[in-house]
Amino acid sequence: MNTPPIIEFDRVSKVYQSGGGPVTALLDVSLSIAAGEFIALIGPSGCGKSTLMRLIGDLEQPSSGTVRVKGKTPEQARLDRDYGIVFQAPVLYEWRTVRRNVELPLEIMGRPPAERRERAMSLLRLVGLGDFGDAYPHQLSGGMQQRAAIARALSFEPSILLMDEPFGALDEITRERMQTELLSLWSSAAPRPTVIFVTHSIPEAVFLADRVVVMSPRPGRVQRIVPIDLPRPRVFETRESPGFFSLVTEVREALRATENERVEV
Repeated sequence: MNTPPIIEFDRVSKVYQSGGGPVTALLDVSLSIAAGEFIALIGPSGCGKSTLMRLIGDLEQPSSGTVRVKGKTPEQARLDRDYGIVFQAPVLYEWRTVRRNVELPLEIMGRPPAERRERAMSLLRLVGLGDFGDAYPHQLSGGMQQRAAIARALSFEPSILLMDEPFGALDEITRERMQTELLSLWSSAAPRPTVIFVTHSIPEAVFLADRVVVMSPRPGRVQRIVPIDLPRPRVFETRESPGFFSLVTEVREALRATENERVEV
């Protein structure tokens, strides 16, 4: 028996109203995502990648069509705390220590102090920040702050992790290290969370994902879905393999194909 998708878009469109008239960000998007999948969304700027993710997180509502998250509305999934969110900026509270930042979701949920502390320190050790629990965000590098933000998003063990260009502001070496660390966290979780990862980087999408969803220019549509059949675990040498370069080329060509296939609305 087939397992129902954990996230499903059915003919979803999103139209924004602006001073110059309506702007169609997404047009007739249908997409099914299985539990435990790592999905990368990629496409040109303004194609609706982040909008797609925000619809899952109940930060936006569709203009037409339906979005289901674990068989529920996105609003109910939000109320049930089914997902964690990591943005490009870490968005840590400067007046709270790193540990207390990670504890925050558990504090809101009313978990006992000892449980919060134990869970936060366990995650900080997992992301290599075990010695920085009592530090404040301004005392950490950008990469370390983003690790803390990921630890916070994972603190309450969400079944879905939404990530909107979380490594976009990092230098290339730190970015590659963070990609490897993210995959290590994801693969070690039981059960694995479903990850929706927005990126502009083709190599990043190919290195991380099970499937790369290629979006067309605005209005955003699912132009093509590229399965990534690289073996896991993925390591530094993965990026130097012929299969990796072949898939990077395939995704790049899919993106180029979208340039001549704009839809006028």
